[in-house]
Amino acid sequence: MTNEVEPNRPALPYTVAILGSFLIVAVLVWAMMKLVQPPPTEDRPAARAKALAELRAAEHEAQTTTAWIDQAKGLVRLRTEDAMSIVARDWGRDPGQARSNLIARVEKATAKPPEKPSQFE
Repeated sequence: MTNEVEPNRPALPYTVAILGSFLIVAVLVWAMMKLVQPPPTEDRPAARAKALAELRAAEHEAQTTTAWIDQAKGLVRLRTEDAMSIVARDWGRDPGQARSNLIARVEKATAKPPEKPSQFE
């Protein structure tokens, strides 16, 4: 057994490999930025402002009007003030009864139709 010392390997191949990998990552990042970025248009701020105005109008309507959500299940969207007055009235009279009514309404609103049995059963 001889104690031979390995010769020093030149660092050039490792340096080239590391720099090459960094270059590949940089090219991929640049390409993704170009592919993902939407094309510049002059009316983009106007379109975003219009979309925000429509969203706020829909939110305001949902908070201030009464409408059917699911008429078959009997689900109605109430104005916030009306809902708060109903809750205060019901919970002020009998909290236990109000809690049981609330649980029954939640179960009715979230009830799933029965699943069809598998053909293999």
